[in-house]
Amino acid sequence: MRAIQYVKRGRFDLQHLPSDVRLNSKGEIEGENYIVRGGDLLVANGIKSTNGMEIINSTGDVNADAMGYQIVIDTLTYIKKQVTMQKFYEINFADYIPTAVGDGAFSASLLTNLTFSVADDFESGNVGTAVGGSKISEVDTTIASKSVPVINWVKGISYSIFDINQALVANNWDIIMGKEKSRMLNWKLGLQKIAFLGSKANSTNVAGLFNNGSVNINTSFITAPISSLNAAGFAAFVAGLIAAYSTNTAATETKPNRFVIPLSDWLALATPVPGTVTLLPMIDYLLLAFKKIAGDSFEIMPSAYADGANNKAFLGGNGKQIYALYRDDPESIRMDIPVNYTPTQPNSLNNFQFQNAAYAQYTGVGFYRNLETLLFQYSD
Repeated sequence: MRAIQYVKRGRFDLQHLPSDVRLNSKGEIEGENYIVRGGDLLVANGIKSTNGMEIINSTGDVNADAMGYQIVIDTLTYIKKQVTMQKFYEINFADYIPTAVGDGAFSASLLTNLTFSVADDFESGNVGTAVGGSKISEVDTTIASKSVPVINWVKGISYSIFDINQALVANNWDIIMGKEKSRMLNWKLGLQKIAFLGSKANSTNVAGLFNNGSVNINTSFITAPISSLNAAGFAAFVAGLIAAYSTNTAATETKPNRFVIPLSDWLALATPVPGTVTLLPMIDYLLLAFKKIAGDSFEIMPSAYADGANNKAFLGGNGKQIYALYRDDPESIRMDIPVNYTPTQPNSLNNFQFQNAAYAQYTGVGFYRNLETLLFQYSD
């Protein structure tokens, strides 16, 4: 999205407008590079956006002309030692998804064996007191496997002696540390996006929690934010959520321990339970109810990636509001980081220009008991 920075002001009249300014049918000023505020014609400069790095950040659009460490000051200007860092939406995705680090370093794929029991009906083992030569019913076991591809990742930074010393003259900024922090941030934010939404370029092989094709999706049970439900709708939701999960697993698992919901819905769950005179917040009631059924490890956790506005680039249209109910268990669901973020030592061919790289390996989210994850979603 293009932003506007107001850099010039000037009174104007309709007879002396710039050539690229026009009047619309309502007699209002229009022009790509101009805007009217309080009777003034304001000239707009192009702005460089920093929003593309990840879904949410606190700095927003900044003036491209203001970037850099060369800034015009006067004799009464004091440069503060404190530097304000740009802030992004950051979460510890390992709190949501079991994550194995360092297992299978430098491999091309990771194979996980899945074991199965093979046996006849239990009562086929019934025998009389005189077994004799009759055949005894046997049980057996078999094995299958699931592989997930490993993705190699590497990014570099570079700087020169001029960069280092001119930044030092600015008195409060370390350009090398700044570049290192930017690269580490790129790794962390990218990996947390992969954990929830997978790879935009290769979602089939590198899937996230919210978009794996082997997981069932229920589109009829949750059709509106939980926080917006009336008394009857809220009661039906509480009664039906774990039941829907039990049906999905054919009752082999009735105790999910993670319920990830859109951040927008989670922020609104502090309102009182609908249809009651109590001041008990909806979030407290839900936790109390579901922990009674699923156990004390049950948690309701927010994710901005579950909001349609933040996943539409991956899921299409206006995105989906997504709710994920699953077991936080590495035998059921897991993400692997075979090689953790590792920077190399800086080197130079001419002792003037320096560079280094950081490398790592990662996978998407693997579902090894796929029925133990159930997604609910509706169009935003």
